[in-house]
Order: sequence, then C-alpha cells, then structure tokens
Amino acid sequence: MTSQHEKELAVATGVAMVQSGMIVGLGTGSTAELAVKALAERVKSGLRIQGVPTSLRTEKLARDLHIPLTTLDTHPLLDLTLDGADEVDPSLDMIKGGGGAHFREKVVARASRQEIILVDSSKLVKRLGERFAVPVEVHPFAWRVAATRLEAMGCVPVLREAGAEPFKTDNGNVILDCKFPGIDDAAALEKELDHIVGVLANGIFVGLATAVIVGEGETVRSLTR
Repeated sequence: MTSQHEKELAVATGVAMVQSGMIVGLGTGSTAELAVKALAERVKSGLRIQGVPTSLRTEKLARDLHIPLTTLDTHPLLDLTLDGADEVDPSLDMIKGGGGAHFREKVVARASRQEIILVDSSKLVKRLGERFAVPVEVHPFAWRVAATRLEAMGCVPVLREAGAEPFKTDNGNVILDCKFPGIDDAAALEKELDHIVGVLANGIFVGLATAVIVGEGETVRSLTR
C-alpha cells in the first residue's frame, strides 16, 4: 500500500475520535491537512467543534472549509489535537517540524488533554534522527551564533531556505535543520537545544503523544504509552 493510503486510514480513525462540543487542535502538514478536510466533512454533517490551528496555513484551510475557529486565549485547555509527525520512536517520542510549525504545534500539544498523532508506517523508526533532521527555530539575529553552538554539539545545521531566501516561520524566525548522527537520549537533547540562546523551539517532542495511530497496509493500529 502507498503511504498516502496509510495516511488516509490513520486519519479516518483519528477523526472518528472527535465528538461534538470538543475544542480541537488542528496540526500542520500533509497528514494534518487530510484530517482538517475530513473534519470539515463531519462539520457539514452536524459535528459541533471549534478548532485551534497550529499555523497560518492550517488556519486558512480551516476557514475556507468553514470549520469554526477559536484561540488559546479563549480556550487554554483543548480536548484533543490531531497532528502528524516526521518520525516516531518506540517510546512515542517524535521529530516534528517539517512544515516549520513546531513551536505552535508544541504549545498546542501541551495544552491538549489528548495529542493524537496520525502517521503512515514509514514514520516509525527505532531511533529518532534515522532519516530526519531536527528543526530548530531561531531568531534571525542569533542564527549564526546558534549554528556555531549546534555544530559543537555534533550536528550539521543547515539554514532552511524558501527559494533564494531563508524560510520564515509564522513567528518571523528562521529554521536550522540539524542532522544528528543518531539520538540516543531525546529528552536530554530537547532540553539542551532549548537552552541555546536565540532558540525559540526545537522539533523534538518528548512525552506528548497520547496515542499514535498508524496506517499499515490495509489495517490501523493504535500505539499508546
């Protein structure tokens, strides 16, 4: 089966968990977009929810599809968030941020009673960092200083670009994609990255996934801690 088909299976299972009256976090990325579109179909059929988008891109999609939106200012505690991931290890720790929205995704995840991650089977890894770099969002003023510190930690930081210009996040910052040779202690690395001056957030998500719903071939399984 294709990864797209597996994503669709995972999304269908995750979206079915949403109940009327919920405040729902709306993730960012290709899988999250599938979930937003599926939620919109349920809203058309009478589902009553309010969404909190994790990016301007997701906000626009949700508005275009007539999903009612709210904010963390109004609802600082969410019932459930649906999002994707770039990598998930056996402890359900993750690398996220391929879409450049990991700061807002992490804030929403921490504000959610349930963080439901929807992935295809290719996203499961034995150890984080096997295939994906860790995105690190940095203030533009500090990015070269931060890159020097990151190099000293043993990674290769690459400034993410959008055409001929640096990629800018919704927060106006830049991203350093940091390729580590392998991540043995995700929790320790997450803390170390966050302590670098100029860093707003990094894409390691430790202990945040309530469940990871995986599409595998024609089946779906739910991984929990």
